[in-house]
Amino acid sequence: MLDTLTIDVQPAGTSRLAELDLANLEFGKSFADHMLAVEYRDGEWQQPRIMPYGPLAISPANSALHYGQAIFEGAKAYRQADGSVALFRPLDNWRRLNASAERMAMPTIPEDIYLQGLRELVKLDSGWVPSAAGSSLYIRPYMFATDGFLGVRPSETYHFGIITCPVAAFFNKPVRVRFEQKYVRAAPGGAGYAKNAGNYGAAMLPSKLAQQEGYHQLLWTDASEHQYVEESGAMNVMFVIDGTLITPELSTSILDGITRRSVLQLAHDWGMPVEERRVSSREVVAAIQDGRLTEAFGVGTAATIAAIATIGHEGHDYDLPALADTSFARRVGAELEAIRTGHTADPHNWMVAV
Repeated sequence: MLDTLTIDVQPAGTSRLAELDLANLEFGKSFADHMLAVEYRDGEWQQPRIMPYGPLAISPANSALHYGQAIFEGAKAYRQADGSVALFRPLDNWRRLNASAERMAMPTIPEDIYLQGLRELVKLDSGWVPSAAGSSLYIRPYMFATDGFLGVRPSETYHFGIITCPVAAFFNKPVRVRFEQKYVRAAPGGAGYAKNAGNYGAAMLPSKLAQQEGYHQLLWTDASEHQYVEESGAMNVMFVIDGTLITPELSTSILDGITRRSVLQLAHDWGMPVEERRVSSREVVAAIQDGRLTEAFGVGTAATIAAIATIGHEGHDYDLPALADTSFARRVGAELEAIRTGHTADPHNWMVAV
């Protein structure tokens, strides 16, 4: 760990901000002017650098390409009511990144490098933080192995970086999902709880097949019985059944979502019954048929709160009632937005000023 953190800043000669079409933000396509880069070698992290956004040079024998040592995070910065910028729960992202790093036999990132580097980067590119309702600056921290070596062993060198991009809402309408009961996203004892690249690569084929059938996302089920809900493609999933908020309990095959934590905390604050437990596809379908399931929605950094309109199960689609303005999903989504943008109190100190 560095005794005194200094960040070498190389500002971009010309900003690309004027080219940004704020009315047509496509998720993950337009990147801010700068990026953070830190190298790991000789057993320690080197001096962080902030430089103009651009390509990285890697060896064709890069071990991340061949053996999959690559992880990432997803976070956001928000324009505040007073015009300033703040980060949402950045230390939770840092801790989860390090949990992923440990699972993938990679070095952990010191807090000062992560948090100070992130704050300086977002401060430099603060003009890229949009102010329209539902918009934000998406933050992508990532790390990958950099050894140019063909051999199955942990790399001895790594690159840690952060890039950012302004985004609008990930889903602009309720989503159609279906239970996946053939392919497996993750198994107990695997790396499903880590945000490693391989988890997402393996999910692409079944996700593509579901999209060809008219669904936006999958509801992944457990690896052994294909009956118990785990998570959706880009988000954790929650159900309101008989007035109780129910979500799958965490395991080694489920990502510990930060939006998930936030929604559960607000539910507890409001006195809503909450259950974190195993939830089967059959229980969900029966609750829909009986009219006891009133809400289903995904929660995640990119998606925030994504209402589910249809759930497919064993070849049949079950349509859910439209969410009322008084629904839990709508209320919690509005509360999160208000906290993140400084329009209401932040009782749990989730926001960190830039």
